[in-house]
Amino acid sequence: MSFPRGSAASLAPSAPRAAGPARTGRFGALAGWAQRRRWTAVVLWLAVLAAITLGSAVAGPAYENDFSLPGTDSQAATDLFRRHGSDRAGDSVEIVFKDAGGVGSDRAAIGPMLDGVKRMAGVADVRSPFADASAVSEDGTVAYASVTLEGKTEDVPREDVARIIDTARSIGTDRLQVEVGGEAARNAEDKEGPTAELAGIVAALVVLVLLFGSVLAASLPLITALFAVGGAVGLIVLASHVLTVADFTPPILMLVGLGVGVDYALLIFHRYRQELLDGARPAEAGSRALDAAGRTVFFAGCTVIVALLGLVALGLGSLQGIALAVSVTVLITMAASLTLLPALLALFGGRIQGQVLRRRAGAEARGRTEGDRWRAMARVVQSRPVPTLLVGAIALLALSAPTLGMRLGFADSGNDPVETTSRKAYDLLAEGFGPGFNGPLIVLVEGERAAGATVRAALAGTEGVAEASPALPSEDGALSTVFVYPTTSPQSEGTVDLVHRLRDDVAPPLERETGARILVGGATAASQDVSETLADRLPLFVAVVVGVSSLLLLLVFRSLWIPVKAAVLNLLSISASLGVITLVFQHGWFGAQPGPVEAFVPALVFAIVFGLSMDYEVFLVSRIHEEWTRTKDHSRSVREGLASTGKVITAAAAIMIVVFAAFVLSSDRMLQQFGLGLAVAILLDAVVIRCLVVPAVMQMLGARAWWLPAPLARRLPRVSIERPADD
Repeated sequence: MSFPRGSAASLAPSAPRAAGPARTGRFGALAGWAQRRRWTAVVLWLAVLAAITLGSAVAGPAYENDFSLPGTDSQAATDLFRRHGSDRAGDSVEIVFKDAGGVGSDRAAIGPMLDGVKRMAGVADVRSPFADASAVSEDGTVAYASVTLEGKTEDVPREDVARIIDTARSIGTDRLQVEVGGEAARNAEDKEGPTAELAGIVAALVVLVLLFGSVLAASLPLITALFAVGGAVGLIVLASHVLTVADFTPPILMLVGLGVGVDYALLIFHRYRQELLDGARPAEAGSRALDAAGRTVFFAGCTVIVALLGLVALGLGSLQGIALAVSVTVLITMAASLTLLPALLALFGGRIQGQVLRRRAGAEARGRTEGDRWRAMARVVQSRPVPTLLVGAIALLALSAPTLGMRLGFADSGNDPVETTSRKAYDLLAEGFGPGFNGPLIVLVEGERAAGATVRAALAGTEGVAEASPALPSEDGALSTVFVYPTTSPQSEGTVDLVHRLRDDVAPPLERETGARILVGGATAASQDVSETLADRLPLFVAVVVGVSSLLLLLVFRSLWIPVKAAVLNLLSISASLGVITLVFQHGWFGAQPGPVEAFVPALVFAIVFGLSMDYEVFLVSRIHEEWTRTKDHSRSVREGLASTGKVITAAAAIMIVVFAAFVLSSDRMLQQFGLGLAVAILLDAVVIRCLVVPAVMQMLGARAWWLPAPLARRLPRVSIERPADD
């Protein structure tokens, strides 16, 4: 079995070719068509992008956050709510008041404001704090009004909630503080523009200009990536009408699409540049570049897609939607790199050729030879492979250590910036009613009403419970609901322990005593269930992805040690990046708001980084293997492999790092964690692992790096990634 012509190794500078026609592989033929029909290809891409954009604008998004997890207590509680008609009301927001002199003195201002809110669009009902004594704190300084919306948070227009916020805060004075909290209020607050995306684009352009010394050359990979991301965003908007796609998918899609799209286009463009330096004409250089580097892009894209589709096995609807969306994005970036980029190269090939040749002439005049610095670094590593390996491994293990204490969860208003009204409302409610008020547990009792009262009494005396509300019967009388307020905040470990205590220690004896069915649910318990389920299923997901990738490397390189080395080092870089996330966001380093790591982040970071790091692995090791096959000199093979690939790996990684790191500027906590995790993982993989640890390990292994037991060698099919020799 063999792939079409071209390999990762082929991106390295190649020797001059002998005269005569060269066989053209499938990617080369595709590039030839795109170059001959350059305007057709560009117009087709423009037409498709315009059609997708117009269609998505007309249809609009239909995003839905699906956190359902069949088989968990919280999901069973939600289903029970619906069966007994207790889940019909819309979501709510809380208007919170604080007056050090007592909120009762502000009745004249609060009453008319609430009457006005009740008449607003999107509002179903308003409950005044003066109609419910439990809505006023014991000292009378904090109170809240509950505003019931006409639907769920995602169904109520943000503009309607924003008007509620503006109206409520309009009565605030120096004495009376008014804030608005709840999930709908969080979503309605002003969001920043696409700052992170723009910062990533500008940073990528700067890196490309520094690499190629030309704005024109630098812009082509970026234009290719923007076409791909634009098409992917529109397709996902359309797909949201038939599939479950979470509302936080688009920024993740753009983050990955920009980084991967520029990276793939760069690999092809770098090969194109090398062909020009070898004396090829622009048209011939484009065909040869795709023939060689197209396989790298194809292999890398397929690896990322396979890793992402593995997320489907985790069984969470929203995560499956993200996996599908990002897979589509990677697929479109592959298509753009293999069809649109060759057309653009054909349009501007003459100008690019002149710039490339002039820059080489300048370098030669200064006495520089490409790859010399990388060869020098390789010699240093080869002279001290053990110390280099130990330093790299210790650094990665040290960064990985915090991962052992990583807590998964979901951000709430308590993690919002301190200047937002949702965060201020959260803090006021905690101040007036206790930290557990912001995340009550909902205990459902399916049975007779007397059972509800018995359960309520037992819950009120449970360790970790600040208060338990009276048992509230459902419309049909078959279900009682008890709101349990913990003594700790929703994201506290004490609340996690309380949920387990109620389910494992309190509920079973009460069920035997009353004959009722007892379930612990609510948003806080549901978040915990999702986090724990993902944590439990993550090892299997990792094992499957690592196993499939290792098998592929085993087939490609016919070696036992290469896949083992790749798996261990890739896992180390990913665990180190998760350790950095834990330090920054869980422990609050560098001024970040302390809290749990977003439950989706580890799985997403693993899937994307593992696929990308496999690209670098094949790129570097295949070049080493090519040199080893030719010379049988292992030290030289390692040295030349690093010299040939170091510049491209570093440049490609630098682009993805600046794009990913730009998302730390986002106001969304999950995007901040996701961007930081990807940036750190790529940095460690490209610099520490590919440039230091891999050469050290390969030097230590020597010829044993390519060892494969004879019985296994006879049974394994032959999979070639080497470029066939020209005729």
